[in-house]
Amino acid sequence: MKFNKLTPMLWIQNLEETIIFYTTILGFTCGEYNKDWKWASLYKDDIEIMLAYPNEHFKEEIGFSGSFYFKVDAVDSLWNDLKNKTTVVYDLETFEWGMKEFAIKDNNGYILQFGENIEK
Repeated sequence: MKFNKLTPMLWIQNLEETIIFYTTILGFTCGEYNKDWKWASLYKDDIEIMLAYPNEHFKEEIGFSGSFYFKVDAVDSLWNDLKNKTTVVYDLETFEWGMKEFAIKDNNGYILQFGENIEK
């Protein structure tokens, strides 16, 4: 058995606001959007994220204990672009395991970490 791909489905409270955050702040493209389904799919490079309101199959409240970690190139440039546009969780930092990274929150409170391997 082979696992082929993981695409996070983020439960959100405001679909349009979240699409705007990811497209204008992070540079994603909204590839699919269905207002009736309360669902959208966003793309950037090799990353895909789906957004949706929780449906009748899920009784839990919107929330997530964890973060989404994006491996990127040019983390310094991305940091300089994002640090004044969003809520910063932690500033750009180089860690002993060879990653230079920072974290922000999206408009729903999800933690997004961005890191670059500096020991290439």
